[in-house]
Amino acid sequence: MTFETLEQINAAIIACEKCPRLVVYRARIAREKRRAFREQEYWGRPVPGWGDPRARLLIVGLAPAAHGGNRTGRVFTGDRSGDFLYSALYHAGFANQPTSVASDDGLALSGVYIAAAARCAPPDNKPTPVEFDNCRPYLIEELRLLVHARVIVTLGKLAFDHTLRAIEALGSVIPAPRPSFAHDAVYRIKPYTILASYHPSQRNTSTGLLTRPMFERIFKRAQREISRAG
Repeated sequence: MTFETLEQINAAIIACEKCPRLVVYRARIAREKRRAFREQEYWGRPVPGWGDPRARLLIVGLAPAAHGGNRTGRVFTGDRSGDFLYSALYHAGFANQPTSVASDDGLALSGVYIAAAARCAPPDNKPTPVEFDNCRPYLIEELRLLVHARVIVTLGKLAFDHTLRAIEALGSVIPAPRPSFAHDAVYRIKPYTILASYHPSQRNTSTGLLTRPMFERIFKRAQREISRAG
C-alpha cells in the first residue's frame, strides 16, 4: 500500500474497515452518543491525521477518543487530552490557539503534523495487536511522505513502541538493546530524533503524572531538536 499524497492516505483511512470489532464499536458510540453531545452528529469513522504537510515535527498519539476524535472527526479534538495537547502546542508556537473543540474551530498548526498508532476509537482505549498491525501501514506512509519531519514526539508507551516499528519498516536501524519508553527520553535513530512523553490522558493529567510544565518542556525540547537538525 503506497500513496502519493497525504490526502490519499487520509481518504483511505476514513474508508478503512479492516477491524470488525472497531467498526462495530465506533458506530455504536456514534449512535448512542454521550448525553452532553446528544444533539451533535458524531463522525463515527476512522480519524485521519492532520496538520502542516511541511511539518518538521510529527506527533504520534494512541487512538481517537470515543467522544473526542470519534465525535469531531479530528484527532485530539473535543476532549481533555486535546485541551492539554493544543495548549502546549500553542505555547511552543506550533498552533494559533490553545484549544480545539471542533474540526471547524479555526485551529491551524504550523510545522507540526499529528497522527496516531490506531485510527478508530477502541473499547476501553485498548486496540489489539492485530488492530495496531492493520493501522501501521498508514503511519508508515505518513512518515514516508512527511519528508521534512525529523523530530517525532510519541505520546505514551504504545505510541512509542509502534512508532519504532513504523520507522524500522522504512529502513531505520533500531539499536540493541531496543529503546525503552520513559517520559522525556530521547533517542536519535536516523533520520529521526524520537522524544517520548506520557500521554496527556485525563488519568495522567488529573493524577499529576503529567503536568503542564512537564508537557510544555517536551515541545520546547522538540523546538531545540528541530533547530539542531537544521
